[in-house]
Amino acid sequence: MKTFQKLKQRPELWKQYWVREQVIDAIRAFFKGRGFHEAEVPLLLPTPSTEPFLEVFKTELADDQGKRWDGFLPSSPEFALKKLLSAGSGSIFTITKSFRNGEGRSSRHNPEFTILEWYHTPGDYMTVAQDFEELMREIALATGGDGKILKYQGSSYAINSSWERISVSEAFKKYAGIDTETMLDRDKLKEASKKKGYQVDDESTWEEMWNQIIANEIEPKLGVNGPTIMYDFPVSQAALAKKASDPRFAERWEVYLAGYELGNCFSELTDWVEQEARCKADLLERKKLGKTEYPMDHDFIEALKLGMPETGGIAVGVDRLVALFADTPSIADTLFFPIEELFT
Repeated sequence: MKTFQKLKQRPELWKQYWVREQVIDAIRAFFKGRGFHEAEVPLLLPTPSTEPFLEVFKTELADDQGKRWDGFLPSSPEFALKKLLSAGSGSIFTITKSFRNGEGRSSRHNPEFTILEWYHTPGDYMTVAQDFEELMREIALATGGDGKILKYQGSSYAINSSWERISVSEAFKKYAGIDTETMLDRDKLKEASKKKGYQVDDESTWEEMWNQIIANEIEPKLGVNGPTIMYDFPVSQAALAKKASDPRFAERWEVYLAGYELGNCFSELTDWVEQEARCKADLLERKKLGKTEYPMDHDFIEALKLGMPETGGIAVGVDRLVALFADTPSIADTLFFPIEELFT
């Protein structure tokens, strides 16, 4: 039965689906009240951003004279917003659609999804952490909660106190028994992975092994009593972030709650030379991985040359926020047109 049919038969379900409206209204009110501008971004691009591990949706633009251009749906609005930041927009946010192909369907991902991105300038990744703590409390109040406790699927999570913070190095040591030097060295990590029983061989990359440990031993331990921010990722895992005081790491964090990874935050890289080099490396990695190929967005680099201010930025999955505040086990239970109903 399709969602529109369920809503007709069971009108009491409308309350669950309108939580999305409440969440988005609360987000807008939060940022407007703090002087952020809301920016609209394009959904058809000549070249998307360069994340090497994300697959894109490719299409074609044609004019009435028969001229044709490759077109792509964005995997995030990041490059568009950074162009505006470099032009002098000040702090900005957007609530828009983004698209990621080839990732399957799950209770926590829809190939077409709603994303919130905001950029706080002047600021850095910890400025944004404070924003997010305050935003979550405002959303809780707007959806009928007390702003202190989020109740989700029979458990209670504290959201009013300062959120737990743990570095990636601390998390590897605490939850996987792996020290920093071992974590960052491919050969040492390979031996540690073998001892843990993971299937690794000479073809296994450092990133594959690192991700196995993150997914199986660390992420399940995060966000169990309230939101957890895991910060300072290895620099290879943060292509758009500034390096931390230890140059092996970058100023990036992710936040976890109730089994969801909710947001990915950076102190944004402002050095156009380094950014151009990282983008080129990402595009080479995409080619090696067999992903859809496309040129680099040179306008993005030209914008950075104008001088992007010191900025903290984050991408947040709105569908996951809605599922949490609607207390539903799947994001599909809050979407009027989930992908499984459109493509069967």
